[in-house]
Amino acid sequence: MTTQTQTKGKFVLFPGWQWQRILLYATLVFFAVLYLVPVYLLVVTGLKSFAEVSQARMWNLPVGISFDSFYKAWFGAPAEGVRGLGVNFWNSVYLTVPATLISAMLGSINGYILTKWKFRGSDVLFPLLLFGMFIPYQSILIPLVQVLSKIPGIGSESLYGTIPGLIFVHIVYGIPITTLIFRNYYAAIPNELVEAARIDGATIFGIYRHVLFPLSLPGFVVVMIWQFTSVWNDFLFAVTVTGNPASQPITVGLNNLAGSYIVEWNVQMAGAFLAALPTLAVYIFLGRYFMRGLLAGSLKG
Repeated sequence: MTTQTQTKGKFVLFPGWQWQRILLYATLVFFAVLYLVPVYLLVVTGLKSFAEVSQARMWNLPVGISFDSFYKAWFGAPAEGVRGLGVNFWNSVYLTVPATLISAMLGSINGYILTKWKFRGSDVLFPLLLFGMFIPYQSILIPLVQVLSKIPGIGSESLYGTIPGLIFVHIVYGIPITTLIFRNYYAAIPNELVEAARIDGATIFGIYRHVLFPLSLPGFVVVMIWQFTSVWNDFLFAVTVTGNPASQPITVGLNNLAGSYIVEWNVQMAGAFLAALPTLAVYIFLGRYFMRGLLAGSLKG
C-alpha cells in the first residue's frame, strides 16, 4: 500500500482515513504505556537491592538482578518484624475462588428467573436488588460487623474475623452486578427455546440446566473475571472483617511488609507485584474471552 496519494497534481503523504488510524493507534499506545509504567516500576524496583533504591535512580534498570526482595516479600523476615505474604496469598485464593463461583452461580439463576420466569413484583424486585450497588460501602461497615458478629461460624463463635465471613460479604455484595449482567445476557436469548423445553415437560431448573446454562459461557467469563478482580483487589471489606493477620488476604498483608525501623521499597514493590500477579495473569490469558463475552451481549440492555 502506498503512503502517498496524488490529488490534483499534489502529493498527500497520508489520506484522511490513515491519519485517523494513526491517531487512534497513537492514543492506544499512549494509554497502554501509561498503564504499564507502574508494572515496570514494580518489577524493576523489586529486582534491585536495597542499596540501589533511590528516587534519583527510580527508572534505571537494576545493576544486578536479585530475587532477594521477592523471597523476603513472600517468606518475610521475623527478626526484622516483616511478615511474609505467602499465607496472605493463599488466604486470598481461598477467599476469591468460592466467592467468585458462588456469586456467579447465584447471579446466573437470578438473571434466568427475572427474564424467563417473570412473576408479580419482579419489575420492582430487580431495581431494589440493584440499589445495593449504589450504597457506599463505608456507610454499612458498622452494621456489617454487627451482623457478622451474630452469625455463628464454622469452628468459630461468629463469622466476624474469618475468611468464611469475608466470603459471605463478597457473595452478598456481588449478587447485584452478577444478576444485572446475566439478566441482560439472558434477555437476548429467544424465549422460544424456553417455551419449547417447557412443552417437552422440562422443569424450571431443568430448563436452566439443559438450555440456558450451556449457552451461558460468555456471560460466565465476563462475570467471573469481573468478580475475581473485584474480590482479589478488595481492601476495605478485608481490613474491616479480618483483624487477625493469619486470616487476612494479600491486599491487607501488604501493610505488614514495612519493617519496624525502616521501609525497604524494593521489598514493598516485590510484594505489590506478587499481589497484582494473579489479576494480571487473568487478563493476559482470558482478556480476549472477556471481550468476546461483552460482544456477545452480556452487558447489553
